[in-house]
Amino acid sequence: MPTRVLMFGWEFPPHNSGGLGTACLGLSRSLAREGIDITFVLPREVSAEAPADNFRFVFADVPNIRVKCVHVGLYPYITSESYEARQKGAASPYAGSLMEEVRRYAELARVIAREENFDIIHAHDWLSFPAGVAAKEVSGKPLVAHLHATEFDRTGGNGINTAVYAMEKAGMEAANRVIAVSGRTKRMAEEHYGISGDKIDVVHNGIDPNPAQGSVYGGLKKLKEDGANIVLFAGRITLQKGPDYFVKAARRVFDVEPNVYFVVAGSGDMERQMMQEAAYMGLGSRFIFAGFLRGTELDAVYKIADLYVMPSVSEPFGITPLESLAQGTPVLISKQSGVSEVLRHSLRADFWDIDDIADKIVSALRHPPLHSTLAENGMREIRDLTWENAAQKVAATYRTILSAPAFV
Repeated sequence: MPTRVLMFGWEFPPHNSGGLGTACLGLSRSLAREGIDITFVLPREVSAEAPADNFRFVFADVPNIRVKCVHVGLYPYITSESYEARQKGAASPYAGSLMEEVRRYAELARVIAREENFDIIHAHDWLSFPAGVAAKEVSGKPLVAHLHATEFDRTGGNGINTAVYAMEKAGMEAANRVIAVSGRTKRMAEEHYGISGDKIDVVHNGIDPNPAQGSVYGGLKKLKEDGANIVLFAGRITLQKGPDYFVKAARRVFDVEPNVYFVVAGSGDMERQMMQEAAYMGLGSRFIFAGFLRGTELDAVYKIADLYVMPSVSEPFGITPLESLAQGTPVLISKQSGVSEVLRHSLRADFWDIDDIADKIVSALRHPPLHSTLAENGMREIRDLTWENAAQKVAATYRTILSAPAFV
């Protein structure tokens, strides 16, 4: 009989705001392909398509679940303070604090866990950890806590939200095993949360390589035809991703390479600040803010760029460099990222070293052999960084738990 997993997540493509949803899709789809039955629980009903026959959705706000539904306006990366500010004056009866919504989801999880048949619980990140713990309490089934990011990553270690920290810690402590997306994230769980390293399995994120599928992005095609270089920043425009360092490095690049444009694909709470800093530095005409992109639109921007830069201050993993390499575009990543553990063919720099970042951007733009070597070797490298391989490791974690005497 196949292993049955009750999986709790907060978002799922195409209704996702970042890499968490992408990871949930890639991993759960590959687990289903491995023969594992997946019941994926979301806080609210969305028009998502099940990626396999042995994969089904359960939505916590469906009529037969007689518990107050979760408000639809939830985002996995928003801070509690930003959420409350967003909800001021909202007409929705569910416009409470983010913490109230997370706790409501946990109460719904109790109902769902009583109604579903499953062998193991898998909860993704802090927003779903209380739901996973609640399901474990009512069912007695083992729990896997999947740590995609920590509060120290999201805040850069400054001004952490103690309530979020407490939920992360409680989720990992209650779990039978913890999955961390990188060795970096594992060390943070050990050092900041007191979780034993013996309890943590490292499973790097992956990608389903689909090279060169993006069509040429029309708005940038003319720039390329005129000989301009394009340097890309893609991701949430938040403190964690280092957008301010990208702008500062861009100024240094432009000083020596004036025929360059900087494309920003994403949105976030620092978007206005990023625009203002670019204008203040005299780069207003050189920055193109494309907004939040997904799917083939994002693939197209990756494909037309000359270099993708990820200057993250604290990046648990970082799927976007893999997506860029899948489109044949080399990458420059911060040394403070989990993906640096698995990408050997990439440029690297400390997020704060804007001179080094700028120097390496210029080198990639000026030296075609370096550019092509990074691109070609990077594309070969990501062939092994697949969700299939990640799913096999997660399945091994399931087997380890279920083979323990308490669950045999």
